[in-house]
Amino acid sequence: MNDSGRGSSQKLRALGGLAGVALLTALWLLWLLWWVPGGVPAPQPTLTILVWHWPFTDRAPELPSNTCTRYGMARCRLSTDRSLLARADAVVFHHRELQTRQVRLPLAERPAGQPWVWASLESPSHTHGLGRLGGIFNWVLSYRRDSDIFVPYGRLEPGEGPAPPLPAKNGVAAWVVSNFRAQQRRVQLYRQLAPHLRVDVFGRASQRPLCANCLLPTVARYLFYLAFENSQHRDYITEKFWRNALAAGAVPVVLGPPRATYEAFAPPDAFVHVDDFGSARELAAFLGGMNESQYRRYFAWRDRLRVRLVGDWRERFCTICARYPHLPRDQVYQDLQGWFQA
Repeated sequence: MNDSGRGSSQKLRALGGLAGVALLTALWLLWLLWWVPGGVPAPQPTLTILVWHWPFTDRAPELPSNTCTRYGMARCRLSTDRSLLARADAVVFHHRELQTRQVRLPLAERPAGQPWVWASLESPSHTHGLGRLGGIFNWVLSYRRDSDIFVPYGRLEPGEGPAPPLPAKNGVAAWVVSNFRAQQRRVQLYRQLAPHLRVDVFGRASQRPLCANCLLPTVARYLFYLAFENSQHRDYITEKFWRNALAAGAVPVVLGPPRATYEAFAPPDAFVHVDDFGSARELAAFLGGMNESQYRRYFAWRDRLRVRLVGDWRERFCTICARYPHLPRDQVYQDLQGWFQA
């Protein structure tokens, strides 16, 4: 072998030796970090998440020690005991109570380096008072996909076994609405659609309220559900889509963010998007002219997926623990209003 060949061989052996040393060093460091004598994994500490005020109520639910275990998150403790402020691993504040000034931030008592979480599932159109909250919060919990703690209103998960049968249909389209204002785009679209398509309206706005357990069985009798969001914003897809339509067994006709956003959450043939049509009349003709075979294609996803609703604030707050190890400790939202309204 010439000198060049021998040199290359020596270099390869040297690199191989260095790689072996690096691997052994990494394994040793992992052993120091994660294992204790006896070969038993070192227990991870339980995180305490302090909920400063429970959303929308003065009466927080009971929070036993296994609350987060129910949602697949071990070593996570939720508490509303404000005496834990100095020891909590993170504190979460729901915006509605800050907006109404029902709750004030304990800025003077805040421990140095403690992460604070701003939480809201409302759209920017119904969120006010963010201008005075700049430079305070480290993390955001919301329906926005770019949130630090992403908590959608629902999602589709792989399903097992045969899909449940579709409910029998005897109506064309249903809409449940409580907040009915002429300036809303959804109201304008409904008024353009109604002359061309039979839409049965329920809810306080039509003096036809539905009890909590009546909504899904009522909507299930209709071919379509108008999943019209009260305002159109980035990633803002609420229970109108997940619960009132998909979970009920009706095809959602959606008004909200662009089609591409919905397709990030659901198959493209699981819904009808109003933006795909040049007018309300064209949309009505499409819905009214659909035959049974075409209609059933909108439920092909049910053969492999199931709707998973995320409606409990306990589950949402437990999600903080799942994300906790991955979030930056030195991050601060200096302009929370600018971020949320972008």
